[in-house]
Amino acid sequence: MIGKDDELQRLRESVNCAALLERMPPPWRLDKAESTRDCLKYRRGQGEIIIVNHGGHGWWDAGSTAKGDVFGLVQHLRPDLNFGHARKLLREMVGLQPNFPEYERVRSRGEGVTPAAERWSAAKPLRPGSRAWRYLAEVRRLPSPVLRAAVAVDAIREGAYGTAWFAHRDETDALTGFDMRGPEFRGFAKGGYKTLFRLPGWIASREVRPRRMAVTEAPIDALSLAAVGRLQGDTLYVATSGGMGPGSVQALDLLLAGMATLPDALLATATDNDPPGERYAAFLAERAAAAGVRCERLLPPRGLNDWNDVLTRGRGA
Repeated sequence: MIGKDDELQRLRESVNCAALLERMPPPWRLDKAESTRDCLKYRRGQGEIIIVNHGGHGWWDAGSTAKGDVFGLVQHLRPDLNFGHARKLLREMVGLQPNFPEYERVRSRGEGVTPAAERWSAAKPLRPGSRAWRYLAEVRRLPSPVLRAAVAVDAIREGAYGTAWFAHRDETDALTGFDMRGPEFRGFAKGGYKTLFRLPGWIASREVRPRRMAVTEAPIDALSLAAVGRLQGDTLYVATSGGMGPGSVQALDLLLAGMATLPDALLATATDNDPPGERYAAFLAERAAAAGVRCERLLPPRGLNDWNDVLTRGRGA
């Protein structure tokens, strides 16, 4: 006779999270264009996204900090079910494989007409004295040398209404999308997808592999950390602009794989100093450990939430 503990383990090993999502009404569907082999991106409804990882045995909700195993997934989707009811439901899912039904994108009028890369190319580079420059320099207190370094590698351009655009690029340096931030607006480019915002502490070159990578949540935090550290030449400053989707995870893993062969390679998790930031840092530490790269937690001074606080509240460089 199988004991309860044995059955729980068997269910965790035998039920695929993707197969469960596909069979939970209303069903979730796979966004094939934004999925990788190791991270399957499932969508349902407006803005509902769940990432399936660990070969179908793990998941996380891109819109929150929720993550876990297949039992956690049932109770995340059906909070009305207790643990016993969840176990009963999972018994019916043992051995079922995902069918990967494709998510069909429904575009609103005008959405996606101009690709993100074309919009970026048409935008002006950030320039001293412009509304976007004044927002970053005067409101966000980012020093001119850091802004000029970002301009030199085409990491920032100017949008409308004083908004700064922050480039997301893949491993080939191709632009995949851009984060938008200004005094009255924030968002991400329609038609684009998130990888990583990157600011090298050295003169840009595809041949350079960073010995140290510092990961923040927002591009402005990455620039702020670069200012606090005075653009360390061995460091690549990156930002994910929110939750880690498949594109960001893939980009991060590729960078870590390149760093793994270097002596003293280090990942610095510089996420926010709050509970979500700590969970985010723990996820990054897992990726570093899998790549064989040493990891350290990097926090702003006590009482401050993020690295831009260090500049705007007078404790910066």
